[in-house]
Amino acid sequence: TDEFWIRNLGGLKEMYRESLGDTPLRERQVYRNHFQGMVRQKAYIFDGLGNVHNKEWDLAEGRDNEFCWYHVELPKGNEKLSHSAQYLISVLCPPLKLQDILSLVSNGPFCGHVSEALVFRVNSPGPSSSEFTFRIAARVTENSVITVSLGRVPRLGFSQISQSLLSEIPRVESPSYPGGEQKEGGGTVIREHVLEFLLTMNHSEEADNPVPKSVSNLVVHIIDTHVDHLQDVLTKLEMELDSVELQLDKGGFALKKQMLDDRRFPKMHLDLQRLLQVIAHGEQVFPRVKEKCSSKSWFASEDINSLEELIGRLRRLKDNVGFIANRVTAIQAGLDSWQAEQINRKLYYLSFLSIIFLPLSIITGVFGMNVGGVPWTGQNDPALSNGFRNVMILCLVMLLLVLSCFCFPALYSRLAAWQRSWAVNRSWSLNRKSFLKRTVGNGGVQERGGYLRI
Repeated sequence: TDEFWIRNLGGLKEMYRESLGDTPLRERQVYRNHFQGMVRQKAYIFDGLGNVHNKEWDLAEGRDNEFCWYHVELPKGNEKLSHSAQYLISVLCPPLKLQDILSLVSNGPFCGHVSEALVFRVNSPGPSSSEFTFRIAARVTENSVITVSLGRVPRLGFSQISQSLLSEIPRVESPSYPGGEQKEGGGTVIREHVLEFLLTMNHSEEADNPVPKSVSNLVVHIIDTHVDHLQDVLTKLEMELDSVELQLDKGGFALKKQMLDDRRFPKMHLDLQRLLQVIAHGEQVFPRVKEKCSSKSWFASEDINSLEELIGRLRRLKDNVGFIANRVTAIQAGLDSWQAEQINRKLYYLSFLSIIFLPLSIITGVFGMNVGGVPWTGQNDPALSNGFRNVMILCLVMLLLVLSCFCFPALYSRLAAWQRSWAVNRSWSLNRKSFLKRTVGNGGVQERGGYLRI
């Protein structure tokens, strides 16, 4: 049972694939001494007729119709960029030079010719341990391809698998076989977590992975698997977002508060921005790859069309990222509104309590004054009988002063409006009198013209 899953799923499947090759990979002495177990290497040779075999790690180019592919898989972890450069130097030098290593490992997008070879890379500058940090670089010549990736890229490698899970007839898991997949009447029982894993993938590991017959086919295959990898991560994030929305609909106060405390959606929005940056790098690099490859005699025209389709897929993927980012923003806005409502409700309760205790505090403050003449306290000294009255007058004056400060703007606005209205009315009255005086005089109409006062 375990061997069956190793052949079909995840990184364990890739490890099992290497053991099935015709020739084991030969590691360089420097790599074995310094970085053993840190970097994974794969070397393939293609005969140009649709056949592929494992080969020695000698970085030699193919002959005639044969071409070679050397792939380096850097570890995902808290590694510095200089450490990644050291890994590549240990496994690719010689024959590569320092400028070749730097062109493969540096951050950011790049496409150009380095040492008479076409080099392109799509390396995001985020932390290498993040799931949303992608790095893929390739050095392409007429008979060899060298690629570098950060972590495992699904469906990137090649091998011959005798049995595939996708070719089996599936059956629903039954309680009688809780431990794994069992054959029942020619079918294989698939566990629920395996189905969830397969549903996060927009492609299968074996169904759409033909063996390249030329270097141009291999370049298209590398870019295609990179775009598929981005699509897988985006699909997984979208399914996670759907699950979170369902939990929010069913959850209560504790769940929403926990999401706000964990900053779940701001982190998700940051991950989307990192993914969007990788897609933007691909939009810059892959059209230039297509332009430069179109001038190569060994690059097939149908593969140029395939590159154009992949660029279109990348643009549609960018639009999908924008839609998901809008969903995350809307959910975060809903949580912020809910949090503001909770704060307003608490302030309402606090205001209600202040309404209850404010009159009590006024009464206790009045009767707690250390002056004479406070009623119902038994203070009968005639010399102190006016103290309470004076204090109350002073409080009343302060109250009127405070109220006047609040009412002064409204009072000033009313006075200014009244003054403007009075000025308009007075001007109209003067104009009317002047007009009548100049137009009607001595029982006739005044012929002399004049100006009206406005």
